Amino acid sequence: MTRPTILELRHAECESPGTYGAGLAGLADVRTVRTWREELPTDPRDFAGILVMGGPMGANDGATLPWIDTEIAFLTAAVAAEVPIWGVCLGSQLLARALGARVFTGPAGEVGVAEVTLTDDARTDPVFSAITESTFPAMHWHYDTFTLPDGATRLAGSQRYENQLYRHGPHYGVQFHLEVDTDLLRAWLDVEDYRGELVAALGPGAPASVATDVAAAQTITAPLAATLIRRWFDSFVIG
Repeated sequence: MTRPTILELRHAECESPGTYGAGLAGLADVRTVRTWREELPTDPRDFAGILVMGGPMGANDGATLPWIDTEIAFLTAAVAAEVPIWGVCLGSQLLARALGARVFTGPAGEVGVAEVTLTDDARTDPVFSAITESTFPAMHWHYDTFTLPDGATRLAGSQRYENQLYRHGPHYGVQFHLEVDTDLLRAWLDVEDYRGELVAALGPGAPASVATDVAAAQTITAPLAATLIRRWFDSFVIG
């Protein structure tokens, strides 16, 4: 039997699917398109699902990065074709734009490991009902946020931002970074701009302290990322 193919839309080389990739291993083939330098596929229906990753740019940067608007149009077509989408951080914001919501810069950045709190609706969600606790830790690194798309269900928030997670049909917008373990964080911090931004946000000790926090959290987040992406795959991609 031919395995389904998931399209990964990557926006920065270091921002890979991380521990989500471990969850998809053996279930699907993943085709990666580096959207800042490669053409998008012609038809989203050629894929069983779409994984939209994070990146340092913004969903409103189409004037200076035209490929952003091209990608939003592609995601809009994917939504219309009911191709399931899993959007992470920037990906959640691009999905929100594709669903007609507004993306904007929030009052303050949210950077580092912090708790995410599930809503009551998450308890009956096909994917996030796998989480038995009401809160869990996750890596955050964003300055923009979004309004909840019309018809979407809010599934989680944090102390700083109400909209951290939503579902719209088979599509999920995940503002936080469950995919980040110590290996992926190391790849981020090997990039001078990322390391400098973290220091600017949290101070000179931030790379070491955030690495410690991620190491502590990944005992929860790594298996959780794998479980959730598998449930999305089973419920919507092949369901």
